Amino acid sequence: MTIIIHFLLSCLGTIAFGVVSNVPRQALFCSGLTGGVGWVCYYLLMNHEFGLATSNFFATFLMGCISIYFSRKLKIPVIIFNIPSLVPLVPGGPAYKAARDFVVGNNYGAFENLMVVLVTAGSIAGAFIMTSLVEQIYHKRRLKRLNKKETRHIR
Repeated sequence: MTIIIHFLLSCLGTIAFGVVSNVPRQALFCSGLTGGVGWVCYYLLMNHEFGLATSNFFATFLMGCISIYFSRKLKIPVIIFNIPSLVPLVPGGPAYKAARDFVVGNNYGAFENLMVVLVTAGSIAGAFIMTSLVEQIYHKRRLKRLNKKETRHIR
């Protein structure tokens, strides 16, 4: 039951951010699904003690793959799905705590929260890079396969 609540709330948050950032109407539901699935992946991995970086990486990688699928299906740029779906994973709380701790003078707490932000941001960026590489490799191999089939039919 908890996973369903997490899924629904992350879908709702993703859709709300999509509305604010002017995502096209036909892409709102799909971006909500992408954010919800990504958050559930993150939640499950964190509960199985995979760690912050690994959980963020695999959740973002999954979101990137789903975003690519929806972008091909709806013929909309991938970025339309990527940006709203990241909302559940963005470390806004630790970033705020780091800034607050710096102002208060608690440097140890500030650097601790800053490391959480950097690890999370690095995992998210690395996963999107990996998603892009996987997509490029997939399409190159697919194009080679199609070219081989065409040359067989010509002969």
